[in-house]
Amino acid sequence: MAKKTTAKKKSSAKKKAASNTKKKAVKKSVSRSSVKTKKSAVKKTVKKASAPKKKTAKKKTVKKKTSMSRRESLIQQVKQDLIAQRESLLKEAEDTLNALPAELNFPDMGDQATAETDRNFMLRLRDRERMLLKKIEETIERIDNNEEYGICEECGNQIGIKRLKARPVTTFCIDCKTRQEEDERIAEGG
Repeated sequence: MAKKTTAKKKSSAKKKAASNTKKKAVKKSVSRSSVKTKKSAVKKTVKKASAPKKKTAKKKTVKKKTSMSRRESLIQQVKQDLIAQRESLLKEAEDTLNALPAELNFPDMGDQATAETDRNFMLRLRDRERMLLKKIEETIERIDNNEEYGICEECGNQIGIKRLKARPVTTFCIDCKTRQEEDERIAEGG
């Protein structure tokens, strides 16, 4: 019986040794495959880093985007200025309406005439500002809807940034507007 247990122990020891060898072989293959994947990852990284043609192409597209974004940022700045101007005009109009007296009755006719003239002048100014408010609203709407803001309606060229800053509600470039004003002067006889 002792021989049988010894034989069993020997066979189990052989089995353990065989399984340990298999485990070692698996560990070696796993470590080799991980080394291979690491090497291939390094090679891919090196290949990506040594591709100068692709990088130059990307730089060119970035330059184009920055030039467009510069104009777009200026247009957004113009929009903010228009919104501030609109708020200012609305506040002034409200103050004017609150300040106008209901009736102008002065004992002196000269004072009466002066007060009425001043009142008419203020109302004409507010009427002009009302038309400007309408243009401001249309311009803000064109910017928000990504319509052709900053493009001349007559010739189709871009309106210069300086002109847009000076007159943000304009729809004509400086050349077309000058020509239009000259035609109006000729039509009036001046």
